[in-house]
Amino acid sequence: MRNMSRLLAAAAIMAAFAGSANAAYPERPLTLIVPWAAGGGTDAIGRMIAQGLQEELGQPVNVVNRTGAGGIVGHKEMVDAEPDGYTIGFATAELGTYRAMGTSEISPADVTPIALMNFDAAAFSVRADSEWATLADALAAIKAAPAGTYKASGFPVGAGYHLALSGLLTDNDIDPKAIAVVPSQGAAPGFQELVSGGVEIVPSSLPEAAPMLESNLVRTLAVLAPERLPAYPDVPTAIEAVGTQSVGGSWRGVVGPADLPPEIAERLEAALQAVAESEAYISFMDGRSFGRQWLPAAEFAEFMATAEESATASIEKLGLGQ
Repeated sequence: MRNMSRLLAAAAIMAAFAGSANAAYPERPLTLIVPWAAGGGTDAIGRMIAQGLQEELGQPVNVVNRTGAGGIVGHKEMVDAEPDGYTIGFATAELGTYRAMGTSEISPADVTPIALMNFDAAAFSVRADSEWATLADALAAIKAAPAGTYKASGFPVGAGYHLALSGLLTDNDIDPKAIAVVPSQGAAPGFQELVSGGVEIVPSSLPEAAPMLESNLVRTLAVLAPERLPAYPDVPTAIEAVGTQSVGGSWRGVVGPADLPPEIAERLEAALQAVAESEAYISFMDGRSFGRQWLPAAEFAEFMATAEESATASIEKLGLGQ
């Protein structure tokens, strides 16, 4: 009985020590893993979030781009990180596609959801000198040409923007395999491929296309959103352009490794909510037309599970799984 009392007392002391340690979190700099290349939309938003977290947490938050294997390298590093809250990740929709694609076993079930921060609709962009003046022109040409004649880039096979493009094609009675894919680690290298003539299409978000649009190097023929984006009032929706209600895109949210202590996850969630509601963040997102969509941890978990189910169904339908 006495030994049992000692064990209980020791456990209580250890619990109190752990609680005080978590209460002091964070005591040193954090790392935010971004699984896509510098210069793209995920990188831009990730750096803005890191800046806001630094102000909220009182510690530096260093952004590290871990690219490769269609985002798997970066997402795997998020999953494998120590569950101490000092390495977190800016996950993207691709996390919910890997199992269905057969490229990795990691999934939303392998992370601790902290907060959804963004959802962006895909846009259909071409070179400024493209012969396609409208989305209808582009789809007609794709439908008439042999499979593989036209190519797209700016995403890995099976990623959110790939599924959005495939959905647009399917909605217009075009085999989604008609477009050949040149995989890339994000929109920035995809647009480099586009302007150099290597591909004809990049289905990124409009904010990711903005630098090229402003330089008159590309044109956006449509956005796969329910309505026109305020920052791009001249870009029609798919339903306006071709009559199909095609909507699709990609989400981004902050996660930690599995088994992240609840106290730390809650501390990060509260900090991210403050960032999401800050004037600086709202101005940044709205000024570049990035979609602001905040969901707390519990709702983010449900969102990711639903998104994975939807992506899995699309991937199986398109025959993309391995």
